[in-house]
Amino acid sequence: MRAQEAEARHRAAVLGSPIAHSLSPVLHRAAYQELGLAEWRYDRFEIDEAALPGFVERLGPAWAGLSLTMPLKRAVMPLLDEVSETAAAVEAVNTVVRTDDGRLLGDNTDIPGMVAALRERGIEQVESAAILGAGATASSALAALARICTGEVVAYVRSAERAAEMRQWGERLDVEVRTADWAEAEQALRAPLVVATTPAGSTDALSHAVPERPATLFDVLYDPWPTALAARWSAYGGAVVSGLDLLVHQAVLQVEQMTGRSPAPLDAMRRAGEAALGAGHV
Repeated sequence: MRAQEAEARHRAAVLGSPIAHSLSPVLHRAAYQELGLAEWRYDRFEIDEAALPGFVERLGPAWAGLSLTMPLKRAVMPLLDEVSETAAAVEAVNTVVRTDDGRLLGDNTDIPGMVAALRERGIEQVESAAILGAGATASSALAALARICTGEVVAYVRSAERAAEMRQWGERLDVEVRTADWAEAEQALRAPLVVATTPAGSTDALSHAVPERPATLFDVLYDPWPTALAARWSAYGGAVVSGLDLLVHQAVLQVEQMTGRSPAPLDAMRRAGEAALGAGHV
């Protein structure tokens, strides 16, 4: 009976669609191994918005938590008993923790994960910043910048609709946001902190415009890596924070919330992620 009870609280997984590319199982399993949590299990499930309510409803006492990726970060919110202020601020939950009494608590570890990844590189505060893109990751980036940026954030976007959305997020998050057309995106590269939140290939054409002495680039991509922009940035001596840095830091927070063990093994998780990417599979 004791073995069954122990097993009951030691299951977690990442949900999303598509999900085959997710590095989350690699990172979480590495944490379990380092922490000596041999009884813990972490899986991945291909789940879309239509299938999510049924999956959540079937969560039993075996489950400790869930990691959520697109397109589920907003869709999960009505299914939860409580949502943290951080997650509510950007209308996105990437972490669900199931309590002993069965309640489901939603949080967003992307935002503090971004802040932690920058802090690891010595970036505690910036006077201004630029964001490339205006998707879901851009709103999380704005929320992170609300904690470390003392001045204006310029968002470079491709449409008037996206520009309006970013200004609305700025008002909501109490961040001074100015928008500019994507055609002017080369100007972003002179900011003290540049956060690239666009899909693979979107910033390749900007790499030729990297200044001779760039400051800090936070590129949320990690596969393929480095991006053309990150490679040129590094070649010119600028500091680069990668999507893997973000992924690891947000996963550290997830592991701590789900297992109750702290600190989670950041270095071991990063090594596991790097090894998986280097081997070309997850």
